[in-house]
Amino acid sequence: MLFETQHLTIHLYQNDDVDRLLAILSDPITMRYWPQPFTREGVEVWIARNLESYNQHGFGRYKVFLKETGELIGDAGILKSTLIGEPFNDLEYIIHNPFWGYGYGTEVAIALKDYAFTKLKLDSLYANMPWNHAASRRVAEKIGMKFVKQFANERNRNIQTLLYVTYNNLI
Repeated sequence: MLFETQHLTIHLYQNDDVDRLLAILSDPITMRYWPQPFTREGVEVWIARNLESYNQHGFGRYKVFLKETGELIGDAGILKSTLIGEPFNDLEYIIHNPFWGYGYGTEVAIALKDYAFTKLKLDSLYANMPWNHAASRRVAEKIGMKFVKQFANERNRNIQTLLYVTYNNLI
């Protein structure tokens, strides 16, 4: 376990996590704001990319479990990313749709922000989401992120995307 919150435990990915993660990332409702739901091969690449990110940067995306039941309910983390030609630390979160509405997205985002700023000593975190993804926008705002700009996201069907940022006041 990497860390825990009141309701969640956060764990590093392993190569044998494909089947459990596939149930979440292939779900069309959960993934409706993504270009498309993932295939098995896409999940294998997803996990490999995160394992590489752990080695290269010391962080990546992680498995999110519900502490009470031990059930995998999502994926969240921080990735080095580039959007609109700029590199940044991207705070990302996906909660499986049966678990929407319980505050788990906000809970994991708060914990990741704290982890990024206190443990990793990152200077800033960004989050991006489609303009119409109100729940994701609310998570960013609840954790103190501020709106930066709206742009056409070439990685997601050129849909209008909102970019948010928060800065580390501890360094």
